[in-house]
Amino acid sequence: MKSTAVMLEEQLVRFFEVSGPEDIPYMPHAAKKSRYEERKIPPAQLAWLFRVRQIAKSISVPKYSDKALREVVSELPRWTINPEDTRQVPKLLMEAGVRFILVEKLPNSKIDGVCFWLDSESPVIGMSTQRDTIDNFWFVVRHEIEHVLQKHGRESEIIDSDLQGDQSNQSEEERIANDAATAFCVSEKFDSFMARKKPLYYERDVLAFAGIIQRHPGIVVGQMQRRLNNYAYLTRYLAKIRQFVLPSAIADGWGQVIPISL
Repeated sequence: MKSTAVMLEEQLVRFFEVSGPEDIPYMPHAAKKSRYEERKIPPAQLAWLFRVRQIAKSISVPKYSDKALREVVSELPRWTINPEDTRQVPKLLMEAGVRFILVEKLPNSKIDGVCFWLDSESPVIGMSTQRDTIDNFWFVVRHEIEHVLQKHGRESEIIDSDLQGDQSNQSEEERIANDAATAFCVSEKFDSFMARKKPLYYERDVLAFAGIIQRHPGIVVGQMQRRLNNYAYLTRYLAKIRQFVLPSAIADGWGQVIPISL
């Protein structure tokens, strides 16, 4: 009978999709540094990434279509007004051929989302909903969608660990995705609104602007917090959405486990 240690090692080999124990990332006896170590991806993020990949390989979706995904993007705004309508996102993305998976992040790790491809025609979007707020959800969703549309992540996974943090050293791929996500969340009218109301941003003005662009106020507040670097501003509008998204999504964690054998 195999020892527990040997069985665990075999499971890790299958989980990380390597040829042997010596190739498991971050193991002391690894033959050489993996590309993940060279990219300085922390072990907790790597485990999360491979869980998303493992689940993605186990599900089927229609053939991916750029056209279908762009149609989804054009339809998404109608679901941004009410928090409960976030439940529509998993179905819409899967119908466009995008594997959309939610996996709970490991403790003490930061991860917002990931975009990668199983092959040249099979994009995957993984999200952690580490910030259970309506603004973060929509920003990350649109950010990862843009990665897919731009064919980012085909050569190497695009891992977004802290999209609300410092973006001063962002890559061109990240700039493109961030610009698309920002435009989606608050439209091209946002800069004008911020300039006109500076330096006093009254709550009534924020609510009026959200009504004009037809977005939930929390989505506008989230973008204003980032712009003002004031994450205490009108936080009561940052509605929680995980309770609505999880039941309609392929989700692993939060007390539920997708049974996939190693």
